[in-house]
Amino acid sequence: MIQIETIQKIAANSDHVIITQHSTYRMQERGIRYADVMAAITSGEIIEQYPDDFPNPSCLIFGITISKRILHVVCGTDGEYLWIITAYYPSQEKWELDYKTRRKR
Repeated sequence: MIQIETIQKIAANSDHVIITQHSTYRMQERGIRYADVMAAITSGEIIEQYPDDFPNPSCLIFGITISKRILHVVCGTDGEYLWIITAYYPSQEKWELDYKTRRKR
């Protein structure tokens, strides 16, 4: 299981944070800045774990941006590097009001 403290420690060293091409595209499309992703990680908590993701385990972080908006960040780590896979503003269509619990389909 990934610990939020591990992710936060890695994220503190920007040389160890890798923004995937997919996340760069999605962040631009959604108007999400790198600083907001880092703020969400710093303030965040892990709400889902994906231990079987390839090539490294990943997780979903619930956090707050610089402008106090809720942001979800999916990232993976090998314990040394942190890959930002995607980031998005969660919708009430898919999430309960706490934005931490997925709605039942």
